[in-house]
Amino acid sequence: MMKKLVSLLMALAMLLSVMSFAAAEEEPFVLTVMLPDHYPTVDFQAEDNPVLKAIEEATGVRLEIIWAANSTYNDTLNTTLTDEVLPNIISMPDARSTTMINNARAGAFYDLTDYVKDTETYPNLAGVESIYNNISIDGRIYGIYRTRAFPRAGIYYRTDIAKEVGFDKEVKTLDDLTELATALAGYSEDTYALNMCSYTAGTINVITVAHGAPNTWGINENGEVYPAHEHPAYLEGLNWLRNLYSIGGIDPNFATIDATQWDNIERTGKAFMRFDCMDNGYRQQEWFEKNAGVTEQIFQICGPIAKADGSITLWPQNTGFSGEIVVTKSVKEEDLPKVMKFLDWANGAEGQMLINWGLADVTYWLDEEGFRMTTPADGTDMSLQVQTIQHSLNQLGMNLPGDLAIPAKVTGITDLRDRYNALNLELAPYAVGDPCYPFVSETNVAFGSQLNTIISDAAVQYIAGIIDEDGLRAAWQQWSDEGGTIIAQEYTEAYQATLK
Repeated sequence: MMKKLVSLLMALAMLLSVMSFAAAEEEPFVLTVMLPDHYPTVDFQAEDNPVLKAIEEATGVRLEIIWAANSTYNDTLNTTLTDEVLPNIISMPDARSTTMINNARAGAFYDLTDYVKDTETYPNLAGVESIYNNISIDGRIYGIYRTRAFPRAGIYYRTDIAKEVGFDKEVKTLDDLTELATALAGYSEDTYALNMCSYTAGTINVITVAHGAPNTWGINENGEVYPAHEHPAYLEGLNWLRNLYSIGGIDPNFATIDATQWDNIERTGKAFMRFDCMDNGYRQQEWFEKNAGVTEQIFQICGPIAKADGSITLWPQNTGFSGEIVVTKSVKEEDLPKVMKFLDWANGAEGQMLINWGLADVTYWLDEEGFRMTTPADGTDMSLQVQTIQHSLNQLGMNLPGDLAIPAKVTGITDLRDRYNALNLELAPYAVGDPCYPFVSETNVAFGSQLNTIISDAAVQYIAGIIDEDGLRAAWQQWSDEGGTIIAQEYTEAYQATLK
């Protein structure tokens, strides 16, 4: 009943939007849009397309889609960008590509920085500042990023085992996390608190940033770039892992355990906590439901974890985007606010439903409870109809405020997927971005991988007690001497150039 009510309210909101937005334009405002086509063998219904008609009715904008096969999209894109007249809106699949950077610098795309910061006029384009920083070029924003799960990384653990060892509360602080890890370490002699494997980078990044270290690079008060390991909190995070290792909370062979065994370690009851993608938490829960007869929630994903001073910082597992939507200079400058208003609408609930899913009973269906389904209740295969009408229109989808679509039905017993989705929104403001992600250091391109190995190998050896702090700092000095200092200088120059 509740889902039906939600669907009814959403439908009403869509109707009100149609009445208000469309009234702004007497004649349709035409926008040409270039998108990758994931169904090139299926003919797109361009004429009398019910989804495009619904978009026009809601916004007064008539979309004319230019499809390019996804397999050759980059080649088509490069050719298109040499044309005299460009499409008004283009999906750029790689925000850090040479094509994107060179064309932005050449003036092919509008600078949208002031628009995305105008949250009163375009509230749905506000997004996450650190993600916008990731797609910025020379400190300016030339597109609206297409959202992917962010920050995604986090901590999850077995609540049933935690209760057995006397921990039965929510993890809200680093002290709570330490208490939990210590308790789990004492569960038995042949089990471990933290599931750690040869992919050590994620585990180390989660705990060092949680203690307050930068994400890869930091910027000091003088505007100078420095590596994360030079921040005191980085060592605090390593010490946290080193201490846990010393009390038997981490498998001594962690550095040689293949990442393909990571899930199995938890499924065989050998470890009870993991620093990794939060979505693995609900996947493990659902595995236990399907394969071990579990009928209650035995995993929990941690929410914000505060330091002693109350601040919260976390490492994002990814950059938070997959490509971006740009507006080309083929749009008249006086029409740019109309385009931005359309993109703002596209990120709202109504826009997301039409662009990502289409129309009810045409390209998606609702069950009795109001959940979204990909087929009608009778199970008829409607995939060809969906591909003909909806095609790859979701490639225009951005979803900056989060997924506002009518929810699909979850088959699991628990609602841990819902918690994961909610946490991605709740934790996003605390995610620490890499401030140097938008910049290029030629030295880092040439030698970054081998220099990173020096840091990661030393961290593993320190956690395992093979080297002491002096040995750790010696490795850091080696990193500096062999090119790290030069990389920091190059990033400093690039960063300071954006301040001029």
